[in-house]
Amino acid sequence: MLSDIILCYLFFINVLGFILMGLDKYKARNRKWRIPERTLFLAAILGGSVGSILGMQIFRHKTRHTAFVIGMPCILIIQIILAILFLHYLSTVAAFFVVFT
Repeated sequence: MLSDIILCYLFFINVLGFILMGLDKYKARNRKWRIPERTLFLAAILGGSVGSILGMQIFRHKTRHTAFVIGMPCILIIQIILAILFLHYLSTVAAFFVVFT
């Protein structure tokens, strides 16, 4: 149940990151008001790093900005490490309850 909620959240935040990259690229080409870089990074930090990276590659947007080229993959790596640590913690807690109940 909780895992379904988490998966839905991750799906939507990644779609949002992807859309934000495409929308900002559109606005850049048409010389319109741009989406702040802070917003693009926030979407990635909140879990949308995969969608943001895909958006960067597909729309060829922000691919010359070092902060994005290095920053987005770093955010993804940190998120993977945190997910592994969290899953390890959950398995340790589950094993504790199995042993002591």
